[in-house]
Amino acid sequence: MSIYNRLKILGTCCAFFILSESFSQSSVSTYSALGIGDFNNLGLTQNQSMGGLGISFGTGWGLNYMNPALSTRNTIFNFQAAFNYRRINATTDTESETLDGGGLSYVGVSLPVNSGKHTMGLGLNQVTGVSYNILVRGDVANSDFSSLNLIDGEGGISEAYLSTGYMVAKNLSLGLHASYLFGSTIRTNQLSLLSEEGLPVGVSSEFYQRLTISDVAFKTGAHYYFKVGSNSNIHLGAIYQAYGNLNGKEFAKVADFGQASRPDGDGDIIRNNEQGSIYVPNNIGYGISYEKINKFVIGLEAQQQRLSQFRSFDGTSGELGDSFTVSLGGQLAPDFAALANVFKRTTWRFGVNYQQTPYVVANTQIEDIGINFGGSVPINNLSLANFAIRLGTRGTTENGLIRENYVSFSLGFSLNDNTWFYKRVFD
Repeated sequence: MSIYNRLKILGTCCAFFILSESFSQSSVSTYSALGIGDFNNLGLTQNQSMGGLGISFGTGWGLNYMNPALSTRNTIFNFQAAFNYRRINATTDTESETLDGGGLSYVGVSLPVNSGKHTMGLGLNQVTGVSYNILVRGDVANSDFSSLNLIDGEGGISEAYLSTGYMVAKNLSLGLHASYLFGSTIRTNQLSLLSEEGLPVGVSSEFYQRLTISDVAFKTGAHYYFKVGSNSNIHLGAIYQAYGNLNGKEFAKVADFGQASRPDGDGDIIRNNEQGSIYVPNNIGYGISYEKINKFVIGLEAQQQRLSQFRSFDGTSGELGDSFTVSLGGQLAPDFAALANVFKRTTWRFGVNYQQTPYVVANTQIEDIGINFGGSVPINNLSLANFAIRLGTRGTTENGLIRENYVSFSLGFSLNDNTWFYKRVFD
């Protein structure tokens, strides 16, 4: 690759980093009103297409984000980015509404220091996402008035990370992922009173709350594999994501409609960028995969997070329970010899995923189940276009709750270069 093309790749990387603040909240869900939103536990595009598989198995053609120990498999320079889109149909016993959202999901780079032995990485990713818009109508007790509540939320927590993976012994790798967490969640509640004729009564009020997080977190990972037969491997992987107390500040205010978000406007300030913290419990993950070399991979993984111990800025639990995720997925290896057949040279992936989400509403813990598929289509000898599709359902209409039927897409690319660190003799 020429110096000009390398500079173009670096320029692309820089452009994505500059655009990092355009991360939109692709995890649209009415349930993200609870806690600090939806956690991104399904990884990057290639992981999403396998139901979130990525703790016990990874390849050298894409970033190994979920388990930093697997980054030793990235033996060449890799730049990867993707956009996500999610569309949900939220249904109750009596109403139905469609919501959607999407945008830049992640961007990252992997750099081999000692190919096959030591790899470094850096990037930007979403940790949690908040995106909901709920309209609640009701009667006001002992009056002829009715109430109209518009509850809205957006934002989330993102990370800028550095990671490293090192092969400490034969077939055994360890990794460390260090993150700077940043971002804000903004929640508003607009309340209006209506007469019997449906006309506004008095002045509408608004509650505005902005939580801003700024702190660090760490994730460790381990990966080990051993041969079974002449052309098969068993892969074992585990991760430990440490969050703990995350420092931040909160602004909260009650005022007339349109004034609550303005610090200098009329109204009652509850917190004026008060310093404090939230407590986010640690997450553990583990899994096993079977690899038939140059044929297929299939794996089973799980993640657990005791979010019942979560504490918000004011010390409350946020109506959360413990979460548990199970992923079963795999991939079919491409036929590299089929140079004229793009279909055969594509890596095809599939998976199913079950989540006992942390959301507890009306004494019901919300469940989420989805089927996933996707692939990596070769662009040239080394680079790939990646896509993933997930069809799923979350929640229930029982007990007055909301069921979400959704479809999500992830589309991105992996740019690979095996000459990045080679000294050029001829140009």
